[in-house]
Amino acid sequence: MVPRYDKEGFLCDLKDWDRSVAEEIASAEQINLTDTHWIVISTLREYYQQTEISPAMRPFVKLIKTEVSAELGTSIGLMKLFGPSPAKLAAKIAGLPKPTNCL
Repeated sequence: MVPRYDKEGFLCDLKDWDRSVAEEIASAEQINLTDTHWIVISTLREYYQQTEISPAMRPFVKLIKTEVSAELGTSIGLMKLFGPSPAKLAAKIAGLPKPTNCL
């Protein structure tokens, strides 16, 4: 089954997500997913499974700082991976809803 996306490129049905869908979304955003990206994506997906929340930037930074590493858990560290809007783009690649407070 071919996944459906909303007008901003987020999955319409979160159950359609898998690694190949993540690779497709990342490629469309000109991101080559590395092991570090996958760690962040996995952490984000686990957080969503527990809370049903796609975190906005501040909680996203705190989550990565706490669960992954202090070095990566900074705005700059996440921007290096996901560009100027890391919370939004990481959620999109992870197959999650758009975080609230993200333009």
